[in-house]
Amino acid sequence: MSIDEDLIRIAEQEKALSFDAFDLTTAWQLGKLLQELATERGLGIAIDITLHSMPVFYAALPGVTPDNVNWVRRKRNMVFRYFRSSYASGLKLRKEGKTVEDNGLPPADYAPHGGSFPINVRGTGCVGAVTVSGLPQRDDHNLAVEALALILAKDLESLRLA
Repeated sequence: MSIDEDLIRIAEQEKALSFDAFDLTTAWQLGKLLQELATERGLGIAIDITLHSMPVFYAALPGVTPDNVNWVRRKRNMVFRYFRSSYASGLKLRKEGKTVEDNGLPPADYAPHGGSFPINVRGTGCVGAVTVSGLPQRDDHNLAVEALALILAKDLESLRLA
């Protein structure tokens, strides 16, 4: 897929993968689902769910390094800054030939790479982020989308990036 095609599909994902409500129980269910998917597949990832200033789920699976903790933070910061997935933000910057620094953001705090996805609540907007780190960025993004689609009973095949 081209950058433009990916950006269109990600916008569709962000619209479709919205919750009617999102609470601590839902956060735990989403985090546990990601942990189970990763464990079944032998993926060494870090999983983070944060409701703006409150961390509500974190897991580091075998294979994760201390660097993944920092990647989670930096990708999550992109979601909280732009209220869209970190992958979409990165693709948009790449399309424009820009970097986070061009937007006045320090790269030590912002990573425009795939893996963090906004937790949107209909009628409210972005209330948090689910973040995956440890795979190539497109795979991190796709895993977060897969878990959201499963928990929301959405058709994953119509949403997944190719």
